[in-house]
Amino acid sequence: MKQTLNIQAEDGTFQCYVARPATEGPAPVIVVLQEIFGVNAGIRSIAEGYAAQGYIAVAPDLFWRAEAGLDMSEAKEGDWAKGFALYNAYDFDQGVRDIAATIAAARGMQGASGKVGVTGYCLGGLLTYLSAARGRADAFVAYYGGGTENYAAEAAKVADPLLYHIAGEDDYIGKEAQAVINAALGANANIELHTYPGCNHAFARPGGSHYDDAAATLANGRSAAFFKQHLS
Repeated sequence: MKQTLNIQAEDGTFQCYVARPATEGPAPVIVVLQEIFGVNAGIRSIAEGYAAQGYIAVAPDLFWRAEAGLDMSEAKEGDWAKGFALYNAYDFDQGVRDIAATIAAARGMQGASGKVGVTGYCLGGLLTYLSAARGRADAFVAYYGGGTENYAAEAAKVADPLLYHIAGEDDYIGKEAQAVINAALGANANIELHTYPGCNHAFARPGGSHYDDAAATLANGRSAAFFKQHLS
């Protein structure tokens, strides 16, 4: 079942796409954080996948202040330019507060068990990491968060379980950046890191040009086990 959820932020209200499991009863919530293309078909399919696993999935519209309801595609050149422009103008501190508000609302949703996990991709991967460093949830899973190396010093503040997936040949997270991420995040026992050799950025994007079925299946299996461990 698909619904929407309105979240009250410090300066307005934004909407989340909600996918619910077919079965009734208390279920954990997983907050799914978008890439630069908005809450598009790929993000909605990930949310629906988690709903099929028995979770309530909530995907907040992170670009709502600039333009609410964006649904873009990597297949369109103009959408890449627009997505990067929105990314470059994005206030990450404000975004983390939006996610904290989403987590708080998710705990009290109808049918929710009270446990909340967070996962995100690219932009959402970085925001997952920052949310783990600056806030609280029951589990976090980040996929190739571009720019994580710039916030590596915050890794020591992560107090809840965080699983971090890294693409070994990431066009946006080079080898030096990966070394910084591995050193800083690897020093925190609450963080589990996995690198996928030969894979490029967005290797887990459904239908994406860099999608790698074997690596995505492995990463997603790890994510599923991680969430089951910490949200059950």
